[in-house]
Amino acid sequence: IYRGARVLRNHFGRISQVSQKGAFDLVTEADTESEKQIIETIWETFPDHAIWAEESGRNKGTAEYQWLIDPLDGTTNYVHQLPFFTISIALAVGGNIELGLILNPMDGELYSAIVGKGAELNGKPINVSSITSVSDSLLITGFPYDFNEIVDPAMKRFSVCQQASQGVRRLGSAALDFCYVACGRFDGFWEQNLHPWDKAAGVIIAAEAGAVITDFSNQPFSINQKEILVTNGRIHQEMLSLLNLTD
Repeated sequence: IYRGARVLRNHFGRISQVSQKGAFDLVTEADTESEKQIIETIWETFPDHAIWAEESGRNKGTAEYQWLIDPLDGTTNYVHQLPFFTISIALAVGGNIELGLILNPMDGELYSAIVGKGAELNGKPINVSSITSVSDSLLITGFPYDFNEIVDPAMKRFSVCQQASQGVRRLGSAALDFCYVACGRFDGFWEQNLHPWDKAAGVIIAAEAGAVITDFSNQPFSINQKEILVTNGRIHQEMLSLLNLTD
């Protein structure tokens, strides 16, 4: 992860080529070079492990062990020189996420979790907040790249939650959103249409910090779900009610 971070720092403010995978989905040479460094590092130690990465897709390997990699989560922020972006790496064993690492290369905050071992920020344990009502909560959300297809319900949910809480923020990196709920900076996070690599590491970090994670219908989390709600647990039912007022 630190090799990838070095790439991102070296390219920060010096991007010469920006491509579009979709109308709002950007990719730079920093994305691809960071991903290359991360994959090479993993394969140096685990040459038979499978890889599922954002830019290069699936690389065959032992199905029992699969790494999910987002080499630059928050590319639009990165291109505009906003220091809110991360590298996100998770390891799934037998289809279950067992390890998560998320690093912000600019401030050096490294979030980590191993299933059953708790979550840490730079080696120190972290936990979700103790806020008990949405009216006392600060919330975080994001909008997917296909936002135009869901603009009406997405904006209704944003409006409802903004009015019910102390505020709603949008930082532009889902991986950071998970981590900031995990360490108690935010009390709840929701989003739609995230890819598996966007959320794999964040899910285990948040869960190990005490977060409750479901879809908008309160169904248990799975990596392929379109909807995700992450809260400190204490405001979860209230958040479910708010998100479903728009249905």
